[in-house]
This record gives sequence, structure tokens and C-alpha cells, in this order.
Amino acid sequence: MRPDIVLITGATAGIGQAVARTAIAAGSRVIAVGRRQERLDALKEELGDRLWPMTLDVRDLARIRPAFEELPSKFQAIDCLVNSAGLALGLDKFWLSDDQHWQQMIDTNITALLHVTRAVLPGMLARGRGHVLQLGSVAGTYPYGGGSAYGGSKAFVSKFSDHLRVDLGGTPVRVTSIEPGAVETEFSVVRFGGDQARADKVYEGFQPLTAQNIADSIWFCACQPAHVNINHLEIMPVSQTANGFAFHRK
Repeated sequence: MRPDIVLITGATAGIGQAVARTAIAAGSRVIAVGRRQERLDALKEELGDRLWPMTLDVRDLARIRPAFEELPSKFQAIDCLVNSAGLALGLDKFWLSDDQHWQQMIDTNITALLHVTRAVLPGMLARGRGHVLQLGSVAGTYPYGGGSAYGGSKAFVSKFSDHLRVDLGGTPVRVTSIEPGAVETEFSVVRFGGDQARADKVYEGFQPLTAQNIADSIWFCACQPAHVNINHLEIMPVSQTANGFAFHRK
């Protein structure tokens, strides 16, 4: 069942942008939400009138609801939300990390996601149709050094999705947590403050997933029959596995 109107946060790059292209190619209309106006303009030029660009920093909580209320009528009946906006910053041990970094991760990965979801859900319930797809991470399940704040935020996304499913029990609105492993996008460039060489080393020597791989997986979940809910979808490149336990011996 193809969604008619898809709202995508974080649509100016990476997975969010790939989902926008995939949805438009499938015949849906897309509301592309992002901070970078020039990238939204370029996406609009590329994808045409079935894309509505919305310049919005989802951390600006006071703007979320008014921005959605100002949508043109043909874009208002949102039946698919893809919460793709998110980021990681730094890779230091927690007590050495920059508190502004983990505050920004919490504000984007958790707080903004909650507010966007809360703004969209009432309309889905009123129309009797909807699907909330959250972009989590394998970091929410498998810990790694330096990932305390980021992994914690993605663990929240996973558990929030589970609890939201319970709250929505008895309604037709679906919830899915998409949990990718290593995907080569701007993710590591952002994490390392624009250091492209350091970001490139993250993916050196193996074939990571692409943004389109994840977009295809998201779209697969979104297009299932109305009675089918994929609760969690964990995706890793073949070259990536969970690390297992570490033993620090004397």
C-alpha cells in the first residue's frame, strides 16, 4: 500500500534525501524538511511539483506545529512520517566529551523526534491511516566505545517505537524502527567536524551500506499491506558484525 503523502525530516542529505527520491519515483507526494534552504531548492528543482520543501530546524520546537499547519491543502493529509533527522557528534569517552555535542544529539535525535511525531499523529488517527518510521541505529542495540550519548539516543528511538505501538493498539496507525549499521553518507563527516579524511577511514577496507539501500528498506516497510506492521528492521553490511563482549584482564 503506497503512501500518498510522505513527510521526511533530514531530507537535505543522506538517507532522508534518498527516501525523498524513492517516494517521488513511486508516485507519492513528499514534504522535504531540512535546515539547508539551498539543498531543498535543488531537490525541488530535481524532483518537481510533487515535492514541497520546508525549511525548518526540527530543534526549533515552537515552529514545528505552525509549519505543518501552513502546508498547502494538497500536502496536509500526511499518511507516512519518516523521522530521518539525526546525527552523531564526536567519539570520545563520555566524561571527556563535549556536553554541547551530546545536548545537540539529544535535542535532535530524541526531543525533536518526539515533537514531530506528536504533531503528525492526530491527523493520521483522524483519517484512519498512517505510518511512523523512525531512523534508529544498531548503536542503540550494540554498544561501542565513544558512542554513549549517540547510542543512548538511538536506544531511546527503538524503545519509544515499541511503546508508541502499544499506545496505538487498536488503531490502523503503524510504527517501524529502522536500525542501520554502517552507511556511508555525511554521517561520519558531521561526527568528526568536517574532517573528510577521518570520515573516509571509517569505511576503509569494506563495502558499507548506501543511503539508497536504507531508503529501499524504508520504502519496503512503508508499502506493506495495511494489516502488516514491521516493528524493527536491523540492517548491516555483510562485512559488519556485532563485536561481542570485551574482557579487560589484569
